[in-house]
Amino acid sequence: MKVSTRGDYASRALLSLALHAGQTQPTSVRDIAERTGLPQPYLEQILLALKGAGLVRSKRGVGGGYILARSPVDITLGQIVSAVDGPIQAGDFGEPHQNGACDHEGQCVLLSVWADLGQHMRRHLDSFTLADMVTQATGGGAPAATAALFT
Repeated sequence: MKVSTRGDYASRALLSLALHAGQTQPTSVRDIAERTGLPQPYLEQILLALKGAGLVRSKRGVGGGYILARSPVDITLGQIVSAVDGPIQAGDFGEPHQNGACDHEGQCVLLSVWADLGQHMRRHLDSFTLADMVTQATGGGAPAATAALFT
């Protein structure tokens, strides 16, 4: 799986909001762009998609901007990537056929493998929360899901 630029930028933007979650005022798109080094026009589009997915809320006008819609512990990387890129899957191969009704040699076996791989990727991305990323970014060590990969 390759995470798209949109998925990476969305994750970076929400991590920035999570790192500054103690602020009482919403954070402007300009401030998020400056802190993360992301291009502001593209970031605006991404934040709108994240708002549509219920991951951020916005406030218009002077002092407006964006805040997280939920606690960082309740937002996963899987949710963020899905919000801007659509469903997380290994490819667009379709569903495995039922009852061995394969059109071509080996097709059902591979369709099943790709479906399993997509499930594994979703579970893995969902094992990381913004709170985990805040902990790691502030020197608290690797998230438990990452540490488990290397044990």
